[in-house]
Amino acid sequence: MLSPDGRIIAGIADGAILSIDPATGGVRELANTGGRPLGLHADADGRVLICDVERGLLELDTDGTLTVLVDEIDGEPLRFASNVVRDADGTIYFSASSRRYSLDEYMGDILEHSGTGRLFRRDPAGEVRTLMDDLQFANGLVLAPDRSSVVVAETGGYRLTRYWLSGPKAGTWERLIENLPGFPDNLGLGSDGLIWITLPSPRNPLLDRLLPLPGMLRRIVWTLPSWVQPKPARTVWVMAVDFAGEVVHDLQVEGTDYSMVTGVVEQDGVLYLGSLTERAVAVSRVP
Repeated sequence: MLSPDGRIIAGIADGAILSIDPATGGVRELANTGGRPLGLHADADGRVLICDVERGLLELDTDGTLTVLVDEIDGEPLRFASNVVRDADGTIYFSASSRRYSLDEYMGDILEHSGTGRLFRRDPAGEVRTLMDDLQFANGLVLAPDRSSVVVAETGGYRLTRYWLSGPKAGTWERLIENLPGFPDNLGLGSDGLIWITLPSPRNPLLDRLLPLPGMLRRIVWTLPSWVQPKPARTVWVMAVDFAGEVVHDLQVEGTDYSMVTGVVEQDGVLYLGSLTERAVAVSRVP
């Protein structure tokens, strides 16, 4: 995520929210959530929204104050808050990946295909409403530039789904693109107006074979030793699609020195890539 002053905002495993100068590589810590931050959204006024998998939806003010905006919904603790975006009118859209599994156990949800991901809206008054339920590991979010729809990645479904906010289809959803060649994770709205998609790993043949089986059988795989279970293949992979679902860019290289890309920001043809497992931000350019 880029801040208004062009710095990269990132969350890391120890709870820290970092501000990184892409020109010098200088890093400073803005705050620490005390949990595990995932998706972020930086406002023009310097505030940062944080999806913390342990604490819920948080807001970091410019003075360093952290406020919990949402930690339960309908009396149920908010688990696995994943990604977030704020509209200009103050409305916040955010996703939760799973009701059953934690971040460390995310493969359990992918294997079970639990379909317990959700998309929420928090209005400026603080009221939270569920827009979509039964999503396959809801993840990255993008708000259309014209504010007509919000697009969510369903990691376990290999697809992007669009929820219409206005117009004749308001309140309905549709698939924007399906049958992606990998697991879509975070999304980013580029300066080029495209939806940039991270693909931490290509699709796994074993998972594809397991997909039609009953959930009970898939859960058995989760109980097997870790060395037996499917593993993410090492790759560096991002795609970009337009709001008609047409693929514009498909960029992939071998994951020799970097892999498992779960975050992407495109700005004026430069790509900033983050990873769930690496200790650095990778930089590349759109060909």
